[in-house]
Amino acid sequence: MAPLHLLTLLILTSSATVATASNHSSPSAPITSPPSLRGLSAYDVLQSYGFPIGLLPKGALDYDLDPSTGGFSVHFNGTCSFSLEAYQIRYQSTVTGQISPDRLSNLRGVSVKVLLFWINIIEVVNSGDELDFSVGIASAGFPMDNFYISPQCGCGLNCDSGGRLGEESGAGVKLRSNM
Repeated sequence: MAPLHLLTLLILTSSATVATASNHSSPSAPITSPPSLRGLSAYDVLQSYGFPIGLLPKGALDYDLDPSTGGFSVHFNGTCSFSLEAYQIRYQSTVTGQISPDRLSNLRGVSVKVLLFWINIIEVVNSGDELDFSVGIASAGFPMDNFYISPQCGCGLNCDSGGRLGEESGAGVKLRSNM
């Protein structure tokens, strides 16, 4: 498989995770969610900006969002990694970036393994029925329906009911690329 196709599939697979941007506020003034977003999960907020929940793995503990800049961070209980098809995806314990309708940019904390190297996914754009993932030097588009289900740390989409790698639960899941 061509390295670009592999990178694209990896990125698409789950890297489109909501990333959080660098906090532009002073450390003494933490960003809090506006009243209209309080009580919503990170997955709900992701959907409110036009993205499917499957860009984030299960287990997001909380998030911070500055609606004036779109700067955000999503927090997990440690690093989260899993395989989707033949690709390895990794989320750091904190993912940051900027979110706006149909665009995640300046992402940090989400990477895909291509051959021997981990490459950062830096942007995800919703182009209608497709999500376009960028690693800076290359990008790839994948159908939106590849991301309707959130992967699980450790086992991706191939988990048994106990959250362990299973043989049957994700067997029907196939990732598609529009390359």
